Amino acid sequence: MRLGLLILTAGLLAGQTIDRTKPPQTPPIPGYKLPPVFESTLPNGLRVVMVEDSRFPLVAVRLNFAAGSKFDPKDMPGMAESVGSLLLEGTKTRTARQISDEVGSLGGNLGGDSGPDSLTITGSVLSENLTPLLAIVADVARNASFPKDEVDLHKQNRIQSLRAQRAEPSFLANEKFAESVFGASPYGHIAPTEASIEKLDGAMLAKYRDTYLVPNNGVLLLVGKLPGREELTKTVTGLFGSWAKKDLPVAPKMDFPAPKRQIVLVDRPGSVQADIHVGRLAPTRLSADFFPLMVGSAVLGGGTNSRMFRDIREKEGYAYDAHSEYATEKDSGQFKAVTQVRNEVLEPALKAVLSEMDQMATAPVASTELTNIKNYISGLYLLRLETQDGLANQLNTMQTLGLPKDYLETYVTRVRSVEPGQIEAAAKKYVAPGEAAVIIVGDSAKIGEALKKFGDVKVVK
Repeated sequence: MRLGLLILTAGLLAGQTIDRTKPPQTPPIPGYKLPPVFESTLPNGLRVVMVEDSRFPLVAVRLNFAAGSKFDPKDMPGMAESVGSLLLEGTKTRTARQISDEVGSLGGNLGGDSGPDSLTITGSVLSENLTPLLAIVADVARNASFPKDEVDLHKQNRIQSLRAQRAEPSFLANEKFAESVFGASPYGHIAPTEASIEKLDGAMLAKYRDTYLVPNNGVLLLVGKLPGREELTKTVTGLFGSWAKKDLPVAPKMDFPAPKRQIVLVDRPGSVQADIHVGRLAPTRLSADFFPLMVGSAVLGGGTNSRMFRDIREKEGYAYDAHSEYATEKDSGQFKAVTQVRNEVLEPALKAVLSEMDQMATAPVASTELTNIKNYISGLYLLRLETQDGLANQLNTMQTLGLPKDYLETYVTRVRSVEPGQIEAAAKKYVAPGEAAVIIVGDSAKIGEALKKFGDVKVVK
């Protein structure tokens, strides 16, 4: 009977006429429904967020602190990064090896990570082993000892990795772009210096930990198959409740320079290609311009079907990659168009980049193009929330950036609500290249004259 049904189905399909000149229609993309969330605050100020997601017998753990690189001492860039890297290298009662072995025996993982606005202890574990993992998380956050041998090894390795980074033109471009756009504000540095690494010691790291890794500056996120709420609350209170809260220092001042047209050439003798970064300050996710600019960025350079990719790579053959980036921090953001081209085509390639950016600000996006981009963004967003780790990461970002509680559930709707006129208006403010910083990394002797055709050029070594 099954064979007959298959033959009948095949016959019906064979009789249908399929227009293969048109792409298949994308079915409606649903919104996102957040699993049940329970929030509480311990007497010491530690916020606890529990999200019940029983699809897998796992729990994702995030202990997030407002303690990123923007809080680095002025003469010690990279401090938050080093604290995050060294938290798991020993406590008062556990060596680095013991921490690693214990976490592995629980079927879990644990690490430290820092960004511009936050430092996060990140982990996951089998649901049945959540309590012992949380005990290690509490020990690491409260009692990291920063042993001298581990600090010395970190310093040696970080200096070598920094030298490797600074040999890469893309790193040099990102570094100079941040400096140009964010100025002297804390977002203006993206990495330590060799001098700041050399000065690191255990006392400095412990002072930073004791200043910023305190309960009233943190949020504990637990996402997955959780124990009963009462039982879990008792466990969390037992492990973190005796942690004393402290007065927090005043947040750093975040003054940003007004956007202005500037052309900076970072001289890299011997480069056979030029790295191009063109952009400026952009709004945070709380701005009304965020969704129009985010969708507009995807239209301009968000993938293989974007305008920059089709024009600069596919049509003109100037580059292997051409894309745009819109990154947001808590206090500001940055938008830029990025590509890498051969020295001999720098002039027409840069003209093409500036032209594509200008077009975003002077003409509305076509209906079909906009619909396709909205579907792409919405689908990719939902895929990121498919795993417990993915959901935990998104919730962690919400805490870091101070986003509203309905952010995840309204994301798709807000993407779909963006209109061509909104994109054009946002592009006039943030994409039009008139006030953009143009950062080029390449060989000044080979591309300097071509670059002067676009305006006054500042050459830095």
